[in-house]
Amino acid sequence: MIEILNPAEVARARETGALVADILQAMKSRATVGTNLLDIDQWTKEMITEAGAESCYVDYAPSFGRGPFGHYICTGVNDAVLHGLPHNYDLADGDLLTLDLAVVKNGMAADAAISFIVGESRPAESVAMIEATERALAAGIAAAGPAAKIGDISYAIGRVLSDAGYPVNTQFGGHGIGSTMHQDPHVPNTGRPGRGFKLRPGLLLALEPWIMADTAELVTDDDGWTLRSATGCRTAHTEHTIAITEDGAEILTLPSR
Repeated sequence: MIEILNPAEVARARETGALVADILQAMKSRATVGTNLLDIDQWTKEMITEAGAESCYVDYAPSFGRGPFGHYICTGVNDAVLHGLPHNYDLADGDLLTLDLAVVKNGMAADAAISFIVGESRPAESVAMIEATERALAAGIAAAGPAAKIGDISYAIGRVLSDAGYPVNTQFGGHGIGSTMHQDPHVPNTGRPGRGFKLRPGLLLALEPWIMADTAELVTDDDGWTLRSATGCRTAHTEHTIAITEDGAEILTLPSR
């Protein structure tokens, strides 16, 4: 299903997007050395509830996962890049943490992810990986507009990641979003320009460049959810929800303050 939203629905999605961004920034500030991933999950639950919103994850049970996710935020540490299931782990100095969050409020969903380094350490490779996903996301957003196609976004993202020297996996990527979290069209993190669905104002997309340092192969953790790099290398993931407008693209998942 591909939804094209009216201006009132986009406005509601904008409110949801700000909530997602605010929660992610709050969790980033709390994710210090010694913080437990389960505490981050609990704090996220509290903020979602206080805002009168609902989690997209708790009851989420797609074919690639093992039963309902059962938690409120994805927490990926180091080699865990996607669908990181919160568990009893205390963050250490230098850990590369990815937080991925999707919620629904007033009938509209928004989805975003951030990667950052915990503590005082700044491993150069980890910094470079995070910056590469951020540049790729910016390139994908710049390529989005009412005259563009999905392939233009995918190509822009993939070119940045490939030029930075990272293999690109196409099993998981960006996606349409609206009244539900995951919709068509699929937005791979590499592609050919001029191909695919033509963008239209009112279309919402979640763009999410993610990379692994030296492989494109994923393995599934024993928890049935967490996807890790096959070589154990570090990973990074950055995501925004955008709305296609008459003039280009608007980022919906920006903090409210």
